[in-house]
Amino acid sequence: MALREIKILDTIIKPGSRHRLNLNTANLYTSTPVEIPVIINRAKLAGPIVLITAGIHGDEINGVEIVRQIIAKKLNRPERGTIICVPVLNIFGFLNSNRMFPDGRDLNRCFPGSKNGSLASRFAYNITKELIPHADIVLDFHTGGAQRFNAPQIRIDRHEIESVELANIFKPPFIVYSPNVSKTFRATCSRMKKNYLLFEGGKSQDTDRSVMHEGVQGVLRVLEHLEMLGETFSKPLVDRQIVHISKTRWIRASHSGLLHPKTKCGDFVVAGQLIATITDPYGSSRFRIKASHSGYVINVNQSPLVYQGDAIFHISTDAQKET
Repeated sequence: MALREIKILDTIIKPGSRHRLNLNTANLYTSTPVEIPVIINRAKLAGPIVLITAGIHGDEINGVEIVRQIIAKKLNRPERGTIICVPVLNIFGFLNSNRMFPDGRDLNRCFPGSKNGSLASRFAYNITKELIPHADIVLDFHTGGAQRFNAPQIRIDRHEIESVELANIFKPPFIVYSPNVSKTFRATCSRMKKNYLLFEGGKSQDTDRSVMHEGVQGVLRVLEHLEMLGETFSKPLVDRQIVHISKTRWIRASHSGLLHPKTKCGDFVVAGQLIATITDPYGSSRFRIKASHSGYVINVNQSPLVYQGDAIFHISTDAQKET
């Protein structure tokens, strides 16, 4: 693979160089510029370009911490190829501990963006123009929204064969097959013919050590497979069968009250199994929630309070228990 010129954010990225560049998004009310650090490491040898991102929702700290650990462990310093790390895409939301952009929009529903659109749309446009075109592979890290805890999983469109192969190399506990959603980062990468993995794990405003471990180890496996790492890093082995999921169903709260889950993410439950109770605050009522079907629990609502109709468990409907 021949070396080619790489120019990112008006900077020539020469072989063997390291850069910390800033993607300028907008200014605060005080005219202070808001910049997104883009950390680039290019080896002297030719190889793939991997873009690793997190924090597209500003309150999804688990993903930010995964990318931070990748940088701190120097996994982003390849022996061949180039690794671009953007730990926090939505810096506005991150500063405000908020999922959204200041204009109230979800950045992950604004792609590919517009040069003259809303603030979020303009920023999506900059990412689409300045970063995505350079990448061969995109690894994007998310968490569950609100108080919903996601089991570590890769979400992928089953028709994107090369990305599916990478997902199996990443080797998460679960691979969830789901079509691309219009106007998302994932859909834009797909349209631009980039191999893309979306990792989900944990919940917003929280960090979870086991989830972070899965994320970092998965990246290590992918980079090792691409022959981008030196002998210092050995391929982490994991003795598991990946659970492949194509169909799921939400179980919703039958009553309002205090939620007491009796199962956790990653568990296999059987139809009729007690998975939660809902009580009132006064000790006068207690309602039993049972699994409507057998499957793996891939998301649990960890909010202590729920309203009738709230989604509380996300359970697969097509995966059999691994033996």
